[in-house]
Amino acid sequence: MSMMGKLNFFLGLQIKQCQDGIYISQSKYTKELLKKFGIEEGRTVSTPMATNVKIDKDEKGKSIDESKYRGMIGSLLYLTASRLDILHAVCLCVRFQSNPKESYMSAVKRIFRYLKGTIQYGLFYPKNENFSLKGYSDSDYAGNIDDRKSTSESCQFLGDCLVSWFSKK
Repeated sequence: MSMMGKLNFFLGLQIKQCQDGIYISQSKYTKELLKKFGIEEGRTVSTPMATNVKIDKDEKGKSIDESKYRGMIGSLLYLTASRLDILHAVCLCVRFQSNPKESYMSAVKRIFRYLKGTIQYGLFYPKNENFSLKGYSDSDYAGNIDDRKSTSESCQFLGDCLVSWFSKK
């Protein structure tokens, strides 16, 4: 493989090898998503999810096209490979794929507006000798409004590098 030169793309991930480490992003994929779903124009937001809004069952809301909603969610799930910052918001929206409503679509569009302003974000793995393993976890007790179930989240670092994460209801 060394005869082929430095690795630039791998399974849709953009890889940039520098003297001080490796940077992994999906900025090209993010730009393609924004174009595909028509969210190239308009304003950006500073967070992927509004802090004062809880996503819950919206039984009285207006139904929307399931295939478009599922396509957007599937695209965002693939993007979480290099974008931990949207993982929680995407996982909340995934729960409502069976009967999506307009309120859920507005939450998904907010994630896309956040991505529009943060296209260059990714993961950076610096070269260093620090290999201490650290783990962080958080959970809310019965935080889901509809079924009173808890959500747990965790991330693990090897040195200063994020190596694993999850979010589970």
